[in-house]
Amino acid sequence: MSSKEVPPHLVRAWHETPPDQLIGRGHPAGDFLEAYEWTVLERAPGVLRVEAQLPPQVQNPRGQLFGGFTPTYVDLISLLTTREGMPRDMPWRWLATTSMHVQYFAPVEGPRFVMEARVVNRSGRAFTVESRFLDGEGSLLVLALTSMLEVR
Repeated sequence: MSSKEVPPHLVRAWHETPPDQLIGRGHPAGDFLEAYEWTVLERAPGVLRVEAQLPPQVQNPRGQLFGGFTPTYVDLISLLTTREGMPRDMPWRWLATTSMHVQYFAPVEGPRFVMEARVVNRSGRAFTVESRFLDGEGSLLVLALTSMLEVR
């Protein structure tokens, strides 16, 4: 097996999930963010809205989301949003993040927060996804724009 191939048992571990779950255990970033515990609030083709938690490993000493981990959430929700609406048995496509812009408006505090993401443009193998992090009252905390390219 080449270094670019992923063992099939690892792909299945996080790709084959119940319909109400976005990602299963076994994905490195997903496990770190405990994404297998996210609550799906809305899903439609190219749209996701989830409630996520702030596990201790992503918190700064004040109990807020450490800013450096924000792009990890953005990257994962963007990837999952591009997949939304496609047949569940469709092979997983690999995406490379080519650009990410993150704006911080207020601290993300737990224990939970909402992430909304939507594909704002698709052109061939390229996707652009807008992500928003909201607090419990719906106030905008983080706004991100991510460009991704499907890798053949």
